[in-house]
Amino acid sequence: MALTITCKAEVFLFVILFNKLLDSLHATTNQPDVSALQNLFISLNSASTLKHWSSNGTDPCSDAWEGVTCLNQAVTEIHLSGLNLTGSLGYRLDQLTSVTILDLSNNQLSGGLPYQFPPNVQQLNLGSNNFSGSGGFPFSFMSMTNLTSLNMSNNHLSGKINDVFWHFHNLITLDLSFNIFSGELPHSFSNLTVVSVMYLQNNALSGDVDVLANLPLQDLNLENNQFTGWIPSTFNSIPDLKLTGNKFNIGPVPAPPFVVTPPTQAPDDTATNNNESSAGVLNQQSNPDGSVISPSGSSSSLSTGAVAGISIAGVLAISTVAFIIIIFCFKPQERFGNKANQQTVSSIAIQSFSTPPARVSSHTEESNLEIPMQQTTLKHQPADLNKRQNSEQLQTKSPRIIESRSSKTATTYSIADLQVATGSFSEENFLGEGTYGAVYKANIQDQTVAVKKLDTSHSTFPNAEKMTEFISSLSRLHHPNITQLVGYCLEHGQCLLVHEYFEKGTLHDILHSDYDTRTKLTWNARIKIALGAARALEYLHEVCGPPVVHKNFKSINILLDKELKPHLSDSGIAAFLQPCEGQASARMAGSSSYYAPEHAMYGVYTTKTDVYGFGVVMLELLTGRIPFDSTKPRNEKSLVRWATPQLHDIDALTSMVDTALKGQYRAKSLSRFADIISLCIQPEPEFRPMMSEVVQLLVRLMQGASLGKRRPEDADELPE
Repeated sequence: MALTITCKAEVFLFVILFNKLLDSLHATTNQPDVSALQNLFISLNSASTLKHWSSNGTDPCSDAWEGVTCLNQAVTEIHLSGLNLTGSLGYRLDQLTSVTILDLSNNQLSGGLPYQFPPNVQQLNLGSNNFSGSGGFPFSFMSMTNLTSLNMSNNHLSGKINDVFWHFHNLITLDLSFNIFSGELPHSFSNLTVVSVMYLQNNALSGDVDVLANLPLQDLNLENNQFTGWIPSTFNSIPDLKLTGNKFNIGPVPAPPFVVTPPTQAPDDTATNNNESSAGVLNQQSNPDGSVISPSGSSSSLSTGAVAGISIAGVLAISTVAFIIIIFCFKPQERFGNKANQQTVSSIAIQSFSTPPARVSSHTEESNLEIPMQQTTLKHQPADLNKRQNSEQLQTKSPRIIESRSSKTATTYSIADLQVATGSFSEENFLGEGTYGAVYKANIQDQTVAVKKLDTSHSTFPNAEKMTEFISSLSRLHHPNITQLVGYCLEHGQCLLVHEYFEKGTLHDILHSDYDTRTKLTWNARIKIALGAARALEYLHEVCGPPVVHKNFKSINILLDKELKPHLSDSGIAAFLQPCEGQASARMAGSSSYYAPEHAMYGVYTTKTDVYGFGVVMLELLTGRIPFDSTKPRNEKSLVRWATPQLHDIDALTSMVDTALKGQYRAKSLSRFADIISLCIQPEPEFRPMMSEVVQLLVRLMQGASLGKRRPEDADELPE
């Protein structure tokens, strides 16, 4: 009897193991691919037209999911065109590392473009949907360097096409037609070295099209935009060219300035083809008798009058050029960086912050990201001159420009210029004291700016060359949510930075100033601010190379413009400056509550420490409280310690919310906001998310919030 029971048990165990084996053989798709497709299925509203698809239980490859192609347990192609799909694309597409073709065209998909795409995709087609958004393309586009075809046509995408195309060296076909794109063409288009088909028709694009002049295009459609300027002559070689419906200049392109080269006498025995342009006559040679030989070999003589005319013209041209040079050299210098007087900074080849070079304009017009992907190289001074001149001598020159390949410049100013602009750094223009120095309001050429006097007494600058490297690095940080460097001053060992000025002030002041006088922030406005600040950190951490750690992320460094759009200040400064030890303790006391445990205990600061600080700022947005409040009871002084246990308790969470919100939020939106905070303030840095993940979570939260507005005054326009 015991033997029979034992045999039955062994048979039962064998059946279980056999079924497990069958299950393992049946599930042939890589788990990350399964997870990504299940998430996509849910995001597509579990469409019934997706045969065999499921959010759990079935396998994409072995169960032949509709439109899915596999190879060696990996999903390689997804073809879902024309299935009347609705919803969005989810947030796990980046897990599909083997997908080379993604086609979701001719559906009814909506919302913003996801922040993650399959990193190795070659053909991406999202055309003829309802995608929208004004933020341009997500930065994840930059990693899709294998793209050969990109189709985003017939959607509702708007705003400027940002510079994410610098590494698209394999892109052959680009179709962005029938959207609402505006602004100038991105400089990165010039790097599309193999593109042959480009459709940009029916947008609102403007400016010139010179960036397309040297591309190997065979089919170009620019119809029905607002392009201006001259049509490049190279367009004549494009077989299929459509330009109607623009404002191009009519007529031939103006010829370059004519310069007469003085006649030179060629040696009698060297009148060969190598000298064909001598004496200013193209493709002609001189005979010993003074006649001219045409390319065909026939000769014709120049009259004495003609020779005299050419000689007189040459003399006049040389005299004119010499006169202009004399006038230019003796023209007096003007103040405030007149562009005619600005010179290129002679310095070094920049190696820090290999973010794409871009020049910084002296105006505050907001622009999308500009990302050339090479280092900015500034002209070098001769070695002996560098040895002779000290820091002060190098910085007492006339106004100059730090510049790179894009269209903007950072202007230098003298101490005298900034003293006039700030009223001698008067108390009336004093805006505040930050970790790295004092900030003053200034007016330069009828433009209001902010001037930061950096405390360089404990800086890491050994010489003027490093100072110039520092300024160049700051000038190349370009993002709509990062304060723009307008100019700078390096004189007498001092360093002053001129940035954009934002009239609404800091997020800290808006959240924590007197209730009756402060700007009221609605729930949607707070999500918008969190998203903008997250995008700024995402750019610093994941777009800049090497990553830029902010090290001072807090609400007082988030500036708001009149539309309550956030702009992160002090970006890139920590890499070059250390806070002054004597003054830092007082300044940093209020900052310690933003510091993650690893920094407080060991002094370690990484990108994940910035993420922790971001979580603290989100707590401020949620509660309206400062990070450390000595007036509170002992267990409530630290905002993080007080709030953390309550983030997952909906009743406690509701009681934590800033009373100024007055129920403008939905419980589900509030709960998701708290979930993101909880992720960011994890004690262990390895458990905190990357900022790109935070951005994606906030995008989804924002989309839900914009669909669920409850009050008219909560109808803020939220970015996609």
